[in-house]
Amino acid sequence: MASVTAEDIQTELDVFGVTCHGDSVLDKMLEQCICNRLGAEDIVLEWVAFSSTKNGLKLSVDTLDQFEHEVLNKRSKSKQSFKREEPHNRIRDIHSLQDIIQEEEENLLDSYSTPAKGSQKRTLTTPEQPSSKRRVALLVSPGLLLSPAASLSPSATPSQKYSQRGGKGEVAVSFGAVQGTRWAGRRGQGSAQVELLERPEETLHCSYKFMFQRLRDVRNVLTDKIEELGEGLKSHFHIEEFSPVSLPAQDIVTVLGQICCDSNGKLNAQSVLLEAGPEQGGQQVPVDLSELGVYSLFPGQVVAVEGMNTTGRKLVASKLYEGVPLPFYSPEAKQEMDEEPVSVLVACGPYTPSDSLTLDPLTDLIDVIIKDRPDIVLLLGPFVDSKHEQIEKAQVVETFEALFSRCVTTIVESTKSVGCQLVFVPSQRDVHHHFIYPQPPFTLPDLKDQAQRVTVVPDPCTLLIEGVTFGLTSTDILFHMGAEEISCVAGSDRFSRILKHMLTQRSYYPLYPPVEEVNMDYEKFQSYGQMPLTPDVLIVPSELRYFIKDVIGCVCVNPGRLTKGQVGGTFGRLLIQRSSAPSEDGKRVSPCLAAQVVKI
Repeated sequence: MASVTAEDIQTELDVFGVTCHGDSVLDKMLEQCICNRLGAEDIVLEWVAFSSTKNGLKLSVDTLDQFEHEVLNKRSKSKQSFKREEPHNRIRDIHSLQDIIQEEEENLLDSYSTPAKGSQKRTLTTPEQPSSKRRVALLVSPGLLLSPAASLSPSATPSQKYSQRGGKGEVAVSFGAVQGTRWAGRRGQGSAQVELLERPEETLHCSYKFMFQRLRDVRNVLTDKIEELGEGLKSHFHIEEFSPVSLPAQDIVTVLGQICCDSNGKLNAQSVLLEAGPEQGGQQVPVDLSELGVYSLFPGQVVAVEGMNTTGRKLVASKLYEGVPLPFYSPEAKQEMDEEPVSVLVACGPYTPSDSLTLDPLTDLIDVIIKDRPDIVLLLGPFVDSKHEQIEKAQVVETFEALFSRCVTTIVESTKSVGCQLVFVPSQRDVHHHFIYPQPPFTLPDLKDQAQRVTVVPDPCTLLIEGVTFGLTSTDILFHMGAEEISCVAGSDRFSRILKHMLTQRSYYPLYPPVEEVNMDYEKFQSYGQMPLTPDVLIVPSELRYFIKDVIGCVCVNPGRLTKGQVGGTFGRLLIQRSSAPSEDGKRVSPCLAAQVVKI
């Protein structure tokens, strides 16, 4: 399915004369499109049908929540049940049998060829059955594979839509005291220091062997997580002990476990199971949420549940204890507060439009760096995007490593005059790098005299920048958890709930099982994928709408992506300064003074 934009949805709404008030409504519909894999036309048709049955219901964020609950969730469940109930013993005629025979022949031929993305079927061409004109038109010309547009060079054909974009330099979101703020870095005061928070032996610093993982090892990792978070819940909420989940009891009991679904489908209020660790019996029990007024759950979440389990076969929950966040960073020795704050710029790939391999967006970002002269530049992948049209169609004539080296060299050489510290974070969409989570850092080309101002880090990681901790992950955890989370919370937005789950579950990827595109190595994840503390700033780039939010004291930033399809996207910038003393009322002072998300 092609990517959907807010403009596409607005166009379809105009066709039916549906009035849309504000960008928040379009963003909500765009989020529903992505989560439910719908096109712009499909979701508008579904809304028009739903609105007609509700006596012309007006389009708003609240009515879209009702629409999602009553239509979209049921639609996904019915689609899954249809797939399960499709009969395999249909009566076939001679034509359908011929199709099956031809498909088996093609599969046999494919097994002896190099696998490629998608289904590349060989059609039988004979004088009686010539190739169709449509098929001939779809064949890629050999000259196209060697065209300049595939070289990631200045001679490549520029993207028309990107060059004609509007709103350049507009501030999309602001946070903190931005009035009269100067976003420049420290001029002449020396570069800011960037280092990984953990010791070198506790950090993922090189590639490792993967693709061999025993189920026993995965179980041990999950068990350790349940026990560790359970100890935190027990001490924080003063719980005496946890009962076995399947033990019948006539009194109210408190049980500990991990949320999971009773099938392979999407989690819903009727399919919630609580799976206990070995100390609590290691069994699963269905959970009745009808008596809980407020809840927010996702698969893999470790919770303590208080309720009745009279038969041992169903737990009727009356109270839910969620996780407890870790403390913030406190330096061992008192540090003097700097006179000027540190300027940090954050950008996330892809750095090319989807219809061209030109580096126009990256060039515009470098112009911003040269103009504002930030102290730190955090660059998150993908740098060579595996989802790019020309890479998917094999229309590049250089190796992926060569394209990446050229991209990095361009960034380093172009910012030499600024002298800023550059931090490179990999992404699982980087086609030249290991697509495993946690992901080892890049191996960069020889940067000669500029190597001292370049830092390569793994995904995820926790950085220490001038006494301020940054949590970084390029994996789209917001999108992944947003599609799986269920909630019954009034007046709360989904992004804040997901971010709070990450902080209270103390993990950069708390979802279990992970989505299919995330290849998780659980032994490495246990060592390198957990939060050692609650970061002061959490960077979580996503396909979903950009934002800056304060969640339980942590400033969470989704800077968006530098390009959104064929048009320009956004980047983020922050001013940070570690405070030497708490505020007058004794509360912690956030080191993030101001932040903005800006359109490129």
